[in-house]
Amino acid sequence: MFSFLAGAVYTLNDLVDVEADRRHPTKCNRPIAAGIVTERQAKIFGAIMVVLSLSSAFALSLGVGLAALAYLANNIAYTFRVKHVPYLDVASIASGFVLRVIAGCYAVSTLTNPVRPSFYLLACTALLALLLGFGKRRHELVVHQAKARASLEAYSARTLDALLAVLALACVGVYVAYTRDPSTMRFFGSTYLWATTPFVVIGIGIFLSLARDKERADSPTDEMLKNVPFVVTLLLYAATIIAIVYKLRPTP
Repeated sequence: MFSFLAGAVYTLNDLVDVEADRRHPTKCNRPIAAGIVTERQAKIFGAIMVVLSLSSAFALSLGVGLAALAYLANNIAYTFRVKHVPYLDVASIASGFVLRVIAGCYAVSTLTNPVRPSFYLLACTALLALLLGFGKRRHELVVHQAKARASLEAYSARTLDALLAVLALACVGVYVAYTRDPSTMRFFGSTYLWATTPFVVIGIGIFLSLARDKERADSPTDEMLKNVPFVVTLLLYAATIIAIVYKLRPTP
């Protein structure tokens, strides 16, 4: 459902930005900008995706439908106005990830067993989304020198560096608090989840390094999945989680 909705949103954004994309060094290869897909075809595709996603969302539950509708409204506002407002543009993108989490909770809720997102889930989602978003802006500022989007002209490298440092510390702090929370330890049956914190720190550090790399033209969020140290860190993190949950449980 959200894949369809995201597809509709990206289609709308590419329709609005088609002329600017044609002048961009990499975005000129996007289907509409490159002429592979006509604007009429894109409009039809986007409309179909909106109808399919919203109808399925409201069919699932009213809560999911409202969350999906809020997601769509947020992205329409982003496309036509908010993306031109520095800092608020990234906050708008981050809110979309939070709305996805809320929709997911409504999707698995029942009348007798409602599911509410925890503070840690919402906080980690929001902080990580902000970190990734501002990291991408930092990279665009370095590589494209404010030519990638109009709002970049109002961004400052020094301000972004300070903001990324604060967000990185906040991400780690909230994650540590999550691992030490009694309900978390009770749910996983282990008191050792805090031992995964170094992997979180390393992963965030690698991302921040990619965001400042002038030699890489791709987005740091794309580069992460091709970065060997990051992939190794992610695998080690997953392996450690499994070992902690299944091997370090306290003896009954």
